[in-house]
Amino acid sequence: MQQRIQRLRAALATGGLPALLVSAPASRRYLSGFTGSYGCLLITPEAALVLTDGRYVVQVAQQAPGFALREVVNPGRPLPEVIAAAASELGLHGLAFESAHTTVAEHAKLVAALGGAMELLPSEGMVEGLRELKDADELATLRRAAAITDAALAAVLPQLRPEQREREAAWMLEVALREAGAEAVSFAIIVAAGPNAALPHHFPGDGLLGAGRPIVIDMGARLDGYHADLTRTITLGPPDARFHEIYAIVLEAQRRAIAGLRAGALSSDVDALAREHITAAGYGPQFGHGLGHGVGLDIHEAPGLRRAPPNGAGAPLRAGMVTSVEPGIYLEGWGGVRIEDLVLVTKDGSELLSHAPKVGQASENL
Repeated sequence: MQQRIQRLRAALATGGLPALLVSAPASRRYLSGFTGSYGCLLITPEAALVLTDGRYVVQVAQQAPGFALREVVNPGRPLPEVIAAAASELGLHGLAFESAHTTVAEHAKLVAALGGAMELLPSEGMVEGLRELKDADELATLRRAAAITDAALAAVLPQLRPEQREREAAWMLEVALREAGAEAVSFAIIVAAGPNAALPHHFPGDGLLGAGRPIVIDMGARLDGYHADLTRTITLGPPDARFHEIYAIVLEAQRRAIAGLRAGALSSDVDALAREHITAAGYGPQFGHGLGHGVGLDIHEAPGLRRAPPNGAGAPLRAGMVTSVEPGIYLEGWGGVRIEDLVLVTKDGSELLSHAPKVGQASENL
């Protein structure tokens, strides 16, 4: 944690900022280890404070021993007043805040509590930028979360039957994730069968899995706060010719993108490797989302693998980033295919963190 704080302090110095108020839960946990649901951090070149209420006094001492505690009391001494008192105590004349994680109402209350004593400085992406590069402990946790996800899928696939409903399959997957060691699911599991597989974020309902239809399964284990993300597309029974065609295109698009992942590659260029293959096959409009997203303490975080902005290019990738690679083709009225793996960017290439089989992962069902 101390190394992370030092990196943040260096970023503050580079940006000419006197202090940062950290309110995003994932960033709060990343810097301090504190997992409580309420509060914020105040980081200066010399001080590191956790500001939270009495529910978490013991927890702060256990999880964030390097931080001083400032206790919030509701009602009586609300968070904005505690922030203002701490900032005054530290002699601050300005305070940066996470503009992407601060509501208008929260900002107004903080302005009122400060009473014009110091300037509030909007800041965006400062801690998120540090979180893009995973350290050895983070990578170990992500590998374990991915392995749990692989194991849960392998346990459930042989049990799936055409007469089961999407929501039944989703529950079976969630139970398997928990039994394999997950503390929670990374997100609401997607099981989308038949025409529903044309909806990238379909919520599993009463639709039957059916025989020979595409079934998109998107799932992940959360472990020690870190997320895994895996998608496989299967059929129960022999698929139609269209499935074989679409599956082969998506699989090759993913292969090309992963082959192009390496430190220094532009994120938009990696997206283009998959997108150009799908477009050349005649399905460009049916791949409407980005190729991938960073994964860590948030299920969606930087970096993003997506198309280049107008008159621009994506950011260069760096060794230590972890991203999903998940091309897909979605055909209204028929269904869709998406294949997703977690991939670590390395100096000379990449490392797959997901290892669930793709082609033939449930041979008795395909």
